[in-house]
Amino acid sequence: MLFAETFSEFYTKVAASLADGTFAKLTFAKTIGNTDLMNIYIRPIVENDVLQLELKFKFQQEEIVEFYSIEAAFDRLLPFINNPFSSVILFTIEFDLVYKLNKKKTVSITDQPPTFGNASPVLLEYLASK
Repeated sequence: MLFAETFSEFYTKVAASLADGTFAKLTFAKTIGNTDLMNIYIRPIVENDVLQLELKFKFQQEEIVEFYSIEAAFDRLLPFINNPFSSVILFTIEFDLVYKLNKKKTVSITDQPPTFGNASPVLLEYLASK
């Protein structure tokens, strides 16, 4: 797939932020064209003492929630790069990392000052129990 390598590089930072307790949230935004799927919101959850990700697909009329391991979530999310999303933002307490496609389908990954001051409470509680 065209964006597998660049998204893999980005997703490595997602996994690292989950491992080190700095992850706040992950959001797929900025759709290309008029689409029913508006956003995908990703947050950590703990199921049977295993850290997983909740993927909330926000459509214009409904929401669908799915649960995946951290590794399996990558394969589920990859097809949405450029179809329909041109932007993915990783929010951590250290920085925000923006994965963006321009009109020529060139990928840029840039960091910005953090939006959130606190990591996901679910993640912090899970890491404290380990």
